[in-house]
Amino acid sequence: MQPLKILNNVQKARLLHSLLSNEIPQFLGYLQELTETVLSDQERIAAEWKDPMFGVGMWIELARDTQKVMVKYPKDLRKSAPAFADQLFGGFMALFTVHALLQYTERGKHADPKFKPAVELLFG
Repeated sequence: MQPLKILNNVQKARLLHSLLSNEIPQFLGYLQELTETVLSDQERIAAEWKDPMFGVGMWIELARDTQKVMVKYPKDLRKSAPAFADQLFGGFMALFTVHALLQYTERGKHADPKFKPAVELLFG
């Protein structure tokens, strides 16, 4: 295995799924809720947007793209570490999904007590 500091987001997500696959369906449920919230509340999000790195339009597009992936590969994302990692943590989409993953653990939505330290180790 490669040192943690040189793993990319796809490799980290694959490892997370492989180690704690029991938590992935619940995270995907949270991710679905987040995409629906972003897409249904675009005006409020746009009015409150303060991120100087990229615009609110990009955030909304990332939510839309994430939702499309989740509709296209529902079973694969749950059961396959490569599908989960490649589809949700590649490219710019990782900005949205890593944010969701960190929120999911910070808000205590996870059931497995090992999940939060794993997420912090990999993505924190």
